Amino acid sequence: MDRTTRSMIAGIGVAVPRKIITNYDLEKIVDTSDHWIVTRTGIKQRRVLEKGRSNVDLSEQAAREALDRAGLKPEQLEMILVGTITPDYPFPATACLLQARLGASKALAFDLSAGCTGFVYALTVADQFIRSGACQNALVIGVEVLSRIVDWEDRSTCVLFGDGAGAAVVTRTNSGRGILSFDLGSDGRGAELLMIPGGGSSFPTSRETVDQKLHYVKMNGNEIFKFAVRVVEENTLNLLKKAGFTPADLDFLFLHQANLRIIESARKRLKIPPERVPVNIDRYGNTSSAAIPLLIKEEMDAGRLLPGSLVAMVAFGAGLTWGGVLATW
Repeated sequence: MDRTTRSMIAGIGVAVPRKIITNYDLEKIVDTSDHWIVTRTGIKQRRVLEKGRSNVDLSEQAAREALDRAGLKPEQLEMILVGTITPDYPFPATACLLQARLGASKALAFDLSAGCTGFVYALTVADQFIRSGACQNALVIGVEVLSRIVDWEDRSTCVLFGDGAGAAVVTRTNSGRGILSFDLGSDGRGAELLMIPGGGSSFPTSRETVDQKLHYVKMNGNEIFKFAVRVVEENTLNLLKKAGFTPADLDFLFLHQANLRIIESARKRLKIPPERVPVNIDRYGNTSSAAIPLLIKEEMDAGRLLPGSLVAMVAFGAGLTWGGVLATW
């Protein structure tokens, strides 16, 4: 048996708001229709965080479930990484707020901004710390409160996004299971295709930036679509090649849930059966960095994701960024 030291996901937890906004609800807000949204995106509804609740509230809920499933106490954590583009504050990091909530006094804590690829990037960072021997137990969170950074009068973006959190406890293992390979990339030349222009040091908050709605998501949907269709296939193949596998070997491909047409295009190009590429975008919309852990948790709860399964997690997002992780579950 392979006794190589690796990192493995020992527990998964999720949190989604109770409030649901359907496409029919959006028909009353903007000039759109359920048919238009479903045919172009696959989305039927999304979750929106209730007033008075925050990013760290979702993070804590997901984290505590992941810790329980892993059989770990907060004080055993040595690292907390939060992948998010919707932190509660510009600073301090959401990870630090979460550390205090959990009582994880021994853990270093910081946030990572890689758009929708945030969970995959953070998982890879944790993997490297664990493999190097610098850390044994880490908590990785993908969490977004996107409902608070979308313009609910912009029909091209408000129909897409939802709120949620997913947490993974990552631990050292010599069991033969765990992360086998990763493949990350970025292309800053596409930064302006998906961004929030206002609120940073380039365009500090002012009456003008608020009036111009510069604090909301701005997206070139057509260009993002073309980028995603190309990069998902390339990233998945690179990821598999590094570990000596092919798409036919995969038990599951967990893809970022941005658009059903992107997911289907990638699945068909890679010639993977639909039952191996789970989808939940219809119920949650695009939850950015939370999407992949939400998918994984559903497959675990359904009894389909079993120990020994070969799984790939592949995402893409603002930056532009993309990344994948291959693991034996």
